[in-house]
Amino acid sequence: MRGPPLSRRASPDIVIRPGRDEDAPAIRALIDASRAEFPGPAGPADRLGDLARPATHYAKRRGALFIAAQGEDIIGLVASAPSATEGTIELADLQVRRDLRGGGLALRLLNAVETASRGMQRLQLWCDTRADAAQRFFEKHGYLREGPIRVREDSSKALEFAYAKPLAGIQVISLDAAAAASADRRLGDILTLAANSDAQLPLLSGTEARRYWRGVSADVAGGRRVLLAGWVEGVLAGAVQLDINTPPYQDHRGEVQHLLILPAYRGGGLALALMAALETAARARGRRLLTLNAMAGGPAEALARATHWQEGGRIPGFTVTARGVPCDMLFFWKALG
Repeated sequence: MRGPPLSRRASPDIVIRPGRDEDAPAIRALIDASRAEFPGPAGPADRLGDLARPATHYAKRRGALFIAAQGEDIIGLVASAPSATEGTIELADLQVRRDLRGGGLALRLLNAVETASRGMQRLQLWCDTRADAAQRFFEKHGYLREGPIRVREDSSKALEFAYAKPLAGIQVISLDAAAAASADRRLGDILTLAANSDAQLPLLSGTEARRYWRGVSADVAGGRRVLLAGWVEGVLAGAVQLDINTPPYQDHRGEVQHLLILPAYRGGGLALALMAALETAARARGRRLLTLNAMAGGPAEALARATHWQEGGRIPGFTVTARGVPCDMLFFWKALG
């Protein structure tokens, strides 16, 4: 069997390695090329700090600088350093040469800095509001919008979104409207994967799942719904909702809806953490009585009984699964102290 023509050389393997001070000229060229993609005045490449000695700069800050190298060429970088907020790492920059984007290199670099950040509680970053592809990338990997937009303090005056995600253990966060809207891609994936293993959930396409979550985000923005998301070791792996869209004279109660956990993360404590956080959120809003429904014999019933919910009744054949099988529905309630 003949091999490839001798004149065609295979591309060198891409290596992720710690950055060195002598990488400075190539780092500056990579950053300048990236900034040239957006119109307007170009600010100094100061996000990485001292570009004359980048490795020394990050070593002094107890941070990390990683380079993606292909042979002699530097084709990507990522840098991080401790934030002023205790337990938080800030992603200073993540760059991949434009012609190599979309092949997984950005994720390799992000994984490198997340691995280097083990032991910290969260990772935060700022993303140019014009960088749609970068926003989609971070949202896909569990980073959500938080806080107001800022103006970069350089001559570019670029507007930037803040993003963050928890890194350690099981953490649950109540999402505001901006965070909920930025979560629709990842939560859409969770809904689709959960539906494939849960007969009660309808099978949805990715587009349909995202459309559903956009509706949830609108309810969060309108104060009609609480959305809690849960991370396990940096992975956005579950969510639960509290419907508080009740008449004014019924504002003592709320309904638990759509507890979703990625199949690979079930049984590890995330569902319990989400339900505990939901009860706290309900109390904070003056809701003293919660209700939920669960398919008989399903995991939701088991969770409700394990967390001391009271059964209020059963209706035979109340629901039909996405596969067309009729099932009994159980109704539970819980009074909050």
